[in-house]
Amino acid sequence: MAINFKKLDLLRRGRSAHENHLIDGLVRGTVSRREFMRFGSVLGLSVPLLGSISTAVGYGLSAAPLRAATPGGTIRFGQIVPAGAIDPVTIADGGGLTVLSQVAETLVLSGSDLSAVPLLAESWSPNADGTVWTFKLRQGVKFHNGNTMTADDVVATFDRLSDPEVGSNALSVFSGMLSKGGTRKVDDYTVEFHLDVANGNFPYAVSTDNYNSVIVPADFSGNYEDAMIGTGPFKLDKFTPKVGASFVRNDDYWGATPLPDRVEITFYDDYQPQILALQGGQIDIIQQMPVLQGIGLLNDPNFDIISTPSSAHQQVHMRVDMDPFKDKRVRRAVALCLDRPALVQGLMKGKAQIGNDSPFMAAYPSTDPTIPQREKNIAEAKQLMEAAGMAGGFSTTLTTEKYLEIPDYAVLIQNAVKEIGGDIQLNIMDQGAYYGDAVPGNSPWLDSVMGITDYGHRGVPNVFLQAPLASTGTWNSAHFANSEYDALVTSYIGALDLEAQRESASKIQTLLLDETPLIFSYFYDFLTVTRKGAAGVEPTAMGHLMLGQASL
Repeated sequence: MAINFKKLDLLRRGRSAHENHLIDGLVRGTVSRREFMRFGSVLGLSVPLLGSISTAVGYGLSAAPLRAATPGGTIRFGQIVPAGAIDPVTIADGGGLTVLSQVAETLVLSGSDLSAVPLLAESWSPNADGTVWTFKLRQGVKFHNGNTMTADDVVATFDRLSDPEVGSNALSVFSGMLSKGGTRKVDDYTVEFHLDVANGNFPYAVSTDNYNSVIVPADFSGNYEDAMIGTGPFKLDKFTPKVGASFVRNDDYWGATPLPDRVEITFYDDYQPQILALQGGQIDIIQQMPVLQGIGLLNDPNFDIISTPSSAHQQVHMRVDMDPFKDKRVRRAVALCLDRPALVQGLMKGKAQIGNDSPFMAAYPSTDPTIPQREKNIAEAKQLMEAAGMAGGFSTTLTTEKYLEIPDYAVLIQNAVKEIGGDIQLNIMDQGAYYGDAVPGNSPWLDSVMGITDYGHRGVPNVFLQAPLASTGTWNSAHFANSEYDALVTSYIGALDLEAQRESASKIQTLLLDETPLIFSYFYDFLTVTRKGAAGVEPTAMGHLMLGQASL
């Protein structure tokens, strides 16, 4: 690796200590090029600057050429029917998110390479300890009603989302991190986020990862389905709950002029009708295809598969405060029954990566790869059951949702634990019924003794570490409460330094393998199917479907 020290010295000037630490890590080889790009974007380094620094230390950066696209026409796609109302404050399901992504945008895009990319914000930077983040907003952005987006809209959006009285789904991200009043206007195009605690990955909290954080007008008062006012490339034409929606080009869009004249969505209760509609020419795209249902399309030359690696997973929870899972040895025994490589190859047809019972998938830069991988071990599982006084096995009910491959996964778990005397009854519910009101006491998801819940992709593991695992987590279905864990997560999240994050991550991974309140068997690829010849279709692993530059 050739290093141009003169150029590197010039690029260091005016950089913060955190930014120069990142540059030093790249030079020393302790930070990879991918990690450098990802952490540089978190700290707000511009793309040209990132390219200049990378070139100075002997790395070439290049972007794949864009495919030529033809403007005009109508793009038709199918998706699962939204589980609830299309409302940026309360939306909590993948189907609703996909609809929302046609009209509304966040400050930051969480990229497929785990980098944070400017969207409605042009740049951002933290103070010395990561407790205040300053965002520069893009100018000239208009809402669909013709009004210009300013800092007032951004402040109102995040005050609404961080207010416990409103009950936003985004509290899963903001609770304990950003309070109402913490978002402050500096001028019309500058906003400061004053955080409750330090956060080294804060840009992801206002990115597409946090899908509720789309910017809507300051005077938003509900009934979003009536007009769906946002800043996106398409404007609402018609929305019919449980049936579908249509959108038309936003000619005042701030970015590249949208190519399609129209986008039409059809809602489906299941996946097989979508596959038949695609094969029959009624739709052009399936927004997300489960592997098992779509096996026939994987090698069909008439269709293209867009496979996006992700941190999305089906999270198995075991309530630590209820029998039979009060004893962590029983929880570990259940986890030891699962053959993870077989799940990846059989259940997911190779379209997934093996998990190790923590949110730290291998692709995260902060993950400690030296932590031993948990493998199937029935002998050890039986020993743990005997030590826990449950050599005769246990009986329980696994409650879950009818979504993607989850019902099949539930059956595999049911069969796997039979080897240690486990008797699991299955209660598979419609997705809306499973989530209920998404609050303890009125949600099969949060109240069940054992369950499987779908978790969408995040560019950083912060939400996975907090919402389902922290003592005060809003999605803590396992009812896990561990003060040592909470302290480690606080340390991890507050770190602005990759090395410090790795140190905390290693301890978290080790602790969760010991406690096992949750099982992370695999992280699956997000599969989108298009008919042959479609170009410019950009899904995110979270579930957005960006069609502004799409053509057929």
